[in-house]
Amino acid sequence: MELDRREAGFVGLGLMGAPMAANLLGAGWAVRAWNRSPQALDDFEARGGSRAAAVDELRDMPVIIFMLPDLSYIEDASAGLLARWASEPPAPGTVVVIMSSVSPTAVKDFGARVAAASGGNAVVVDAPVSGGTQGAQDGTLAIMAGAGEAEFVRLLPLFEAMGTTVRRLGPLGSGSLAKACNQLIVGTTTAALAEAAELAERSGMDVAALYEVLAGGLAGSRVLDIVGPRLAARDYEPTGPAKFMHKDLSFVLESAAAAGAAAPMARAGVGLYAELKRQGLGDRDLAVVRQTISNLSDNTTVTTN
Repeated sequence: MELDRREAGFVGLGLMGAPMAANLLGAGWAVRAWNRSPQALDDFEARGGSRAAAVDELRDMPVIIFMLPDLSYIEDASAGLLARWASEPPAPGTVVVIMSSVSPTAVKDFGARVAAASGGNAVVVDAPVSGGTQGAQDGTLAIMAGAGEAEFVRLLPLFEAMGTTVRRLGPLGSGSLAKACNQLIVGTTTAALAEAAELAERSGMDVAALYEVLAGGLAGSRVLDIVGPRLAARDYEPTGPAKFMHKDLSFVLESAAAAGAAAPMARAGVGLYAELKRQGLGDRDLAVVRQTISNLSDNTTVTTN
């Protein structure tokens, strides 16, 4: 059964959140939003949305979406909401949807706290997304949900207003684990493409021409199609801060340790993106990992045995 009311609260109108919330409005949802900076709320109101002065003003919404950088931000933003629910429980069936990339383990703990604070009337669903700012704008995101079957069915119209590939992967935490796997592939593939670009260019080869021929073979991928032009052009204008890849790959290591799975690529990626942050490049686009590798090349003597 679908949600009784096509109304939603939305917390976080950043590079991803703003177009996602706009697509909900375009699909006929009544959306009330909170954001730290007022400019994003002004733009949102101009699109037909309404604003909340505080997150706890969203307490009566049947579904509240959080799109903030990490779970610590969500916990801080929702503290007043949970305190309000402790004294005035929400309606049964209220859903909190975490669409950020967060720890698969920690989101389960957060779900338990929400259930306790709401007297069991609210549940948490994790539904992180992939597709970048372009996918958020176009409404073509891939949405990976960790939810019970009933909650997923109720939320499906909401998800389909923001994405075209929507799947339930299992219970709470499964969506975040799927996103961690996604980031493992995206982060290490981008790093490999960046490394290939530096090797090619320093050897006198044209990077764009290299990528063109790679795209026609087994090395072709969506990552190459989307990130490749930025890597070739050294275009590091942010479509999403690169520093978050370090966080996301750390979640892979956390999950691998819990599952008893080896994760050598994730471990290498964590080290590389930690170096990216040390170089002060964390606020640039993910493609800036090429600059990180270039800087390493300029400061390393490469030897072979």
